[in-house]
Amino acid sequence: MSDNDKPNLLERGVAALCSIVLWLSTTVIFAILVANTVLRYTTGSSLGWANEVPELLFPWLVMSGVVLASLRGAHIATVFLMEAVPEGVRRVVGVGGWLAVAAMYATLSWATFRMLDIVQDETSPILHVPGSVTYGCVMVGMLLMAVLALQSAVRATRPLPQRDPGAEPQIQVPHW
Repeated sequence: MSDNDKPNLLERGVAALCSIVLWLSTTVIFAILVANTVLRYTTGSSLGWANEVPELLFPWLVMSGVVLASLRGAHIATVFLMEAVPEGVRRVVGVGGWLAVAAMYATLSWATFRMLDIVQDETSPILHVPGSVTYGCVMVGMLLMAVLALQSAVRATRPLPQRDPGAEPQIQVPHW
């Protein structure tokens, strides 16, 4: 593995944060749903708040998974057109595409930030958790995606490491 293939400090930090959020939210959701199901079938009762917590945690689970998928390049990308053009064109389109992706995610993050005051007043019925908690996770996820897209724009200025010495240099193409 070359130095260009290794995740940098930013990527490792984002991956660690998202992995922790993913595992914690999944574990808590699973534990609450199992406990509530056991209670329902053994005692005929359930925890009143047991439906709210998974609803509050699910957006965190989804956003952490989306950011991790983006970080690992696991989103769908159609690259056959990019492979048909010269390296210089790929580089320009790659940088431009990643900058456009970063701008879109930053715009979504900013729009979500501006909505936090509005949704602050909406609270969950039992736990009274403000709506800004779930909107905040979307905002943070979009902001992380914007930062990762900016980093990818910088990387697209350089060719990817070649596996085959005779192969044409590869440029990281945008995926969104």
